[in-house]
Amino acid sequence: MSNLSIIAVIACGVIEAEVRHFTAGCTHIREMVFLPQGLHDDAVRMQRELQAAINQAEANPAVEAVVLVYGLCSRGVENLRHARCPLVIARAHDCVTLFLGDKDRFAAYSREKPGTYWFNPGWIRGRASPGPDREAHLRREYAEKFGEDDVEYLLEMDRASLAHYQRATYVGLGLGDPAQEAEHTRSCAACLGWGFDQIPGDPSLLKALLHCDWDEKRFLIVPPRHVIRLTADDSIIRAEPEPPLA
Repeated sequence: MSNLSIIAVIACGVIEAEVRHFTAGCTHIREMVFLPQGLHDDAVRMQRELQAAINQAEANPAVEAVVLVYGLCSRGVENLRHARCPLVIARAHDCVTLFLGDKDRFAAYSREKPGTYWFNPGWIRGRASPGPDREAHLRREYAEKFGEDDVEYLLEMDRASLAHYQRATYVGLGLGDPAQEAEHTRSCAACLGWGFDQIPGDPSLLKALLHCDWDEKRFLIVPPRHVIRLTADDSIIRAEPEPPLA
């Protein structure tokens, strides 16, 4: 367990409602920043925006540690530099583990049911999950930037990226309207010809992260002047001394 108490929280917008709920009334959080969801699709941009948020947090002398409410997220958390405050992050490949409460639970489900696409409340709100809403949303977004042929090509690429999935699984932490969100997931699965599943979420990992209950099994505490690196084992991430700037 960490004895650090004054923290800055940097979180993905996909989990904003849950973070705000579980930190309501907290006095140990000095700053809270939410970055746009979907940054894992562009790891370079993700690193750039996370780095700016970390720099801002470290500039506040009251902040003792910076909490990242992220997983490895397409390796977008690697190479982040910090000179004064340790970074704290859950051992997780992505935000799904923060909803499930345990990286081992995520691994077991993935082994048992490969080809699962996870739905959670934030992805549903952002219309980023597969289904008719996603395609309509992407079509509007692409149409503002590209010609008709390019729009159709990009939509086809998106469809191809989903081809290996077989199941839509909903997990949430009980906020909002879980029944409606689960039904939305079921309808998207039916539209895509996938199976459907719903499993209960577990807020324990997220709550521990936000309330400084940091054990080594569940969390990585990255010392100053160290960076996050992917591992080849079930610890998922490790800390290494930061390399010299090029």
